[in-house]
Amino acid sequence: MSALPFEDTTDFDNADRGFIGALTPGVVESADGRVVWDNDAYAFLGSECPDTANPSLWRQAQLASKQGLYEVTGGIYQVRGLDLSNMTLVEGERGVVVIDPLISAETAAAALALYREHRGERPVTGLIYTHSHGDHFGGARGVLARGTEAGVPILAPAGFLEHAVSENVYAGNAMTRRAVFMYGDRLPKAPDGQIGAGLGMTTSTGTITLIPPTVDITRTGQEETVDGVRIVFQLTPGTEAPAEMNFLFPDHRALCLAENATHNMHNILTLRGAVVRDSRIWSRYLDEAVDLFDGRYDVAFASHHWPTWGHDNVVRFLSEQRDLYAYMHDQTLRLLNTGLTAPEIAEEIQLPPALEKAWHLRGYYGSLSHNVKAIYQRYLGWFNGNAATLWEHPPVELAKRYVDLAGGPERTLAKARDYIGHGDLRFAATLLNHLVFADPARTDAKEALAGVYDRLGHGAENGTWRNFYLTSAMELRHGENAALLDTGNPEMATALTTDMLLDSVAVRIDGPRAWHEDLTVDLVLTDEDARHRLTLHNGALTHRTLAGEPRTPAGLTLTLTRPQLLGILAGQGLDSVTTDGDPAMLARLLSYVTAPDAGFPVVTP
Repeated sequence: MSALPFEDTTDFDNADRGFIGALTPGVVESADGRVVWDNDAYAFLGSECPDTANPSLWRQAQLASKQGLYEVTGGIYQVRGLDLSNMTLVEGERGVVVIDPLISAETAAAALALYREHRGERPVTGLIYTHSHGDHFGGARGVLARGTEAGVPILAPAGFLEHAVSENVYAGNAMTRRAVFMYGDRLPKAPDGQIGAGLGMTTSTGTITLIPPTVDITRTGQEETVDGVRIVFQLTPGTEAPAEMNFLFPDHRALCLAENATHNMHNILTLRGAVVRDSRIWSRYLDEAVDLFDGRYDVAFASHHWPTWGHDNVVRFLSEQRDLYAYMHDQTLRLLNTGLTAPEIAEEIQLPPALEKAWHLRGYYGSLSHNVKAIYQRYLGWFNGNAATLWEHPPVELAKRYVDLAGGPERTLAKARDYIGHGDLRFAATLLNHLVFADPARTDAKEALAGVYDRLGHGAENGTWRNFYLTSAMELRHGENAALLDTGNPEMATALTTDMLLDSVAVRIDGPRAWHEDLTVDLVLTDEDARHRLTLHNGALTHRTLAGEPRTPAGLTLTLTRPQLLGILAGQGLDSVTTDGDPAMLARLLSYVTAPDAGFPVVTP
């Protein structure tokens, strides 16, 4: 850590550059008075780094916590520090084009109001989603209220809607629960608590919304003009998101890098869970950007952090980011082809010195350790090739056997304390975790493990590791905390295609209870001119779109509109729906649909 160039203040100069004004106080509330964002809670970061924080992460938090409206270049502004992500605003001929309206409608509205306070009451004349993650579209209704979006072009990369919604539906409950740990939104904001997440401070907890795109970006080189603003696009699918794009404002000589290049090492696989990203493709698209836009910009900005000014500085920034993802990918493949497993590669691999010392490549959000494991997973999966790991016991049963092998609970606890005393916190955590899973009623084991997590968290350079450790300690002491962020609200449901909506039902069927059920329901959607057949058989709900009249009759046919279908799935019954067949069949089908537990245990069985 001492080898890092702490004397270099370039990032602080750039993070302050163009400051116009801040939201005062830096607090955003929902309509019912609930605080959904509080940037003022991070005022303690103005002090020197304490011994409860990694100095490098403390520095990153100081930078990421800067809040306000900033000028990027003539006609382009950013609001930073009002959510995990940035909102960028580009002034056009009649109004302003908004890029990435944050996570929540409340924070997006506050960001737009801050812009208008200083730049005037310009209407929103365009909306751009850089990619398919929720912190880049969730606040859409905060900048375009319902009924005001008519005639406003909404641009997004091809495949945006499918990926934006599916990520929050298929595994949404588990991802949201794990995000509580990753972003630490329930932790106290304090020198010994939550000090950010590396990519930003934390997630807002307001209302997630989504307005479907009206203009798809389908190819690199595609040019669009929005409110007189020319934009040239580069598609980058499979990088930081399945659907993502960089784009150039040629008349402003400004380059938007979405989330493909920010001021930290990013995730190949996030700790909350996601589809594993392709670091090889990621590197190649960054290389393409260097060549594609060369000589056409003087500043680059992204959906997180602060801009980089100067063409040569941007080229160096992009080149080092490119080399980072290529190096991680290629060296992981080299080592796995020698027979090393994912944990062994994570211990073996080391970045080149030039990359190691670059602030914008430090592992504040992604980490070298968990990224190389993700690359291994992408190519070889969960199995490490050792047959002993092919059919291991599940965590509780494995834990009981380890505790028995160690000589019982008391001996296990004593041995764990020995490891703590010798500074081996990693194995102490492993041993104590076995004890907690073997005997979750032991409060002394929970407290000992919580203490280990405190120390691991306070030493972590990675913001999400710190939050995972400290949130785990909190839940060991005080019990589970469900997520405050609701990704299953009605606005998200309306954005689903019918196929995705039916998929979201299928993944909630209690299969064992439905083993012996056999039923078929047809949905005739009059406003979509489509017939969908649902079949529940052998505990699996499958569905397909039928062309023309069905060859075999369904047990129940419902003729309805899509809004009526949403109402049925929300429990509103069959009022005004035309039925043909046995209406009780629908009740039977819905009786197998489970409600996910938003606060399921993570650090205890």
